Amino acid sequence: MAESPVATVEIEDPIPGVRRFTLNRPEKRNAMSNQLRRELLEGLQAADGDDAVRVSIIRGAGKCFSSGYDLGSDLGADQPYWTSEAGMQWARHVTAGWTSIWDLYKPVIAQVHGYAMAGGLELVGACDLAYGALDARFSHPVTRFALPDFDWFPTHLPPRVAMELQVAGREFNGSEAAVAGIINQAFAADELEERVLAIAERISQTSSAVLAVNKRAVHTALEARGGRSVIRTLGDLQAGPHLSSMGADEILDRVKSGS
Repeated sequence: MAESPVATVEIEDPIPGVRRFTLNRPEKRNAMSNQLRRELLEGLQAADGDDAVRVSIIRGAGKCFSSGYDLGSDLGADQPYWTSEAGMQWARHVTAGWTSIWDLYKPVIAQVHGYAMAGGLELVGACDLAYGALDARFSHPVTRFALPDFDWFPTHLPPRVAMELQVAGREFNGSEAAVAGIINQAFAADELEERVLAIAERISQTSSAVLAVNKRAVHTALEARGGRSVIRTLGDLQAGPHLSSMGADEILDRVKSGS
């Protein structure tokens, strides 16, 4: 019988009411394979149905939160869930996954140290709350070649900030990201875990039913402004003629090489 693949997400309950998910591929800078995304999303869904859990935290093992999607693997094979081939399939696929976090009953927190790049920064946007180290780094280098797959910047951030991320290609440190609204707050690196746990513990003192309606209030306002539709349409634009001069393979090669 074939052995089960080694888990790429560690799951623990560090304090009552709080479930913590650690992206555990430090040797790959927590690059997100299809297996990792499956484990993460299924784990979050299980936490959503667990009466003992009020809030979840996502963090990365090793030196960073996540370097993005695992471009060294076949991301088109064995995807965690079915997605229509309409538009740009990969962008539509990850958008469906990340927006499913918005639809969870309970809030999800991103805890960022080191860097959150490309798809890693997209995961940060999928979380309801985000906190980072003062020296953390936030960027989306893929914007030099294409649109982000889950492009939450225009819907969640002031236009000038979104322009700096997508047009100027700016990297924000943690303190800058907090001021810009990319994350909620930034803390000293050696205090980050303790501060995030304290926030999660405070959240856990509120009933899940009350947390759910307050979370839904914010997402309802976002979606009333077209948030989900805008993100999905922007992903589909990647299949348009504006990228006709650069094929998908060339884009992928450039992203892998960092050129």
